[in-house]
Amino acid sequence: MAADQAVTRAHSFNPTILRSYDIRGQVGKTLSVRDAFFIGAAFGHMTGAKNAASGPAKIAVGRDGRLTSPECAAALIDGLVFSGCQVIDIGVGPTPMLYFADRYLNCDGAIQVTGSHNPPDHNGFKLVQAHISFFGEDIQKLGAASAAGIKAQKGGSQQQISVFDAYIERIMEHADFGDAHIIWDAGNGAAGPATEAVLARATGTHRALFTEIDGHFPNHHPNPVDPKTLAMLREEVLTAGADGGIGFDGDGDRIGVVDAKGRHIAGDILTAYLGLDILKKHPKSDIIFDVKSSLSAMSLITQAGGKAHLWKTGHSHMKARLRDMGAPLAGEMSGHIFIADDYFGFDDALYVAVRLISFMQRQKLETGQSLTDFVDQLPAIYATPECHIVCKDTQKFGVIEKLARQFAAILPAEQINLIDGVRITTTKGWCLIRASNTEGALVVRAEGRDNNSLDEFISLIKDQLAIAGIIWDGP
Repeated sequence: MAADQAVTRAHSFNPTILRSYDIRGQVGKTLSVRDAFFIGAAFGHMTGAKNAASGPAKIAVGRDGRLTSPECAAALIDGLVFSGCQVIDIGVGPTPMLYFADRYLNCDGAIQVTGSHNPPDHNGFKLVQAHISFFGEDIQKLGAASAAGIKAQKGGSQQQISVFDAYIERIMEHADFGDAHIIWDAGNGAAGPATEAVLARATGTHRALFTEIDGHFPNHHPNPVDPKTLAMLREEVLTAGADGGIGFDGDGDRIGVVDAKGRHIAGDILTAYLGLDILKKHPKSDIIFDVKSSLSAMSLITQAGGKAHLWKTGHSHMKARLRDMGAPLAGEMSGHIFIADDYFGFDDALYVAVRLISFMQRQKLETGQSLTDFVDQLPAIYATPECHIVCKDTQKFGVIEKLARQFAAILPAEQINLIDGVRITTTKGWCLIRASNTEGALVVRAEGRDNNSLDEFISLIKDQLAIAGIIWDGP
């Protein structure tokens, strides 16, 4: 689809792929190579219009290791060139490397082709414009621009530039691993080679698992929030007597951590732990958690003198909130963690791992406390895991609207938070029901002050879901 084949091209997307904070679908069903071309053409058109006075827009493109990513990236680049953009192809690597390239190469925009942690036959696109996330209304405008038609523009080009070495250099700039003993699991995802490069420069004792990029994901699915995917990492940590283990998702922007006892440290607790370090340097700072996060994690920040805030789940929403508040740290239950203290504020699991290990080593030297000691001292948490209930993309947001009306009819307004789904907070704890923005599902969590309180929240969720037409058997 070269620019000289047609003056104007138009295309309408399956609306389910235009999601809240990225574009994502099932290849061959809701997402096609043709879609990839028009995502590039429409994004290039929109970015070029913003940069008309300064010449062709410069766009970085990267991709993960999924089997369909090469053809999707090629079509995307064709679309960008069609719309007159100067494309820099950085090749295969984690999504954070693409975000880094956007800054390092001073681009006008950037797109990563990635299915993240979704099933192997899915793929998608994470977009950046003017160094900030391109999401929400902008994605809907992209769909409208494509449907209206994109006119071919002159000046389009493409070249390949590697930023791999510069990216690793930046990640390791202030690293101090000491004598840390860590097991790493890249899950055959896009962060594998970068993990090996980090460990080639690291002190201590390290073992890396599954660093070969393989879109079949032959060892386990790369989703470090799912306890099943951490089983091999946990076993290796226990067998080796390591200080802990670190796992990454398919595109390297989410982290999963287990301590020396093999216990998974949820993303909100991990955020709070990192926050304790950041608050030493930036007292009374704002620390942001997503709506799935526990009161336990937020209390750790409050007790350390920080200000804990809740915000919408989703990497684009969290990055925007971090920037708007000028906060040094934000984190999600899912393992997206955003550090703006001496870094760029985007979700980079490798960088978070480096910061985590460096803090662990400082703690060991200064207080004698290990990460495992920290987990041992946490108060008992009576909470469900993150539960996913199948609900069609075309129905899930309507269900949430029904639930909001139902809860408003039975609870005081001050107990209801609607910033992202429905979160109920009482003196007994809290619960949440929200629509997933990455799959056809509702996401449910609950936390009580004790087991009885937790059971009450679970019963409340079941009852209200049933009224809304959704049957849930519980966690």
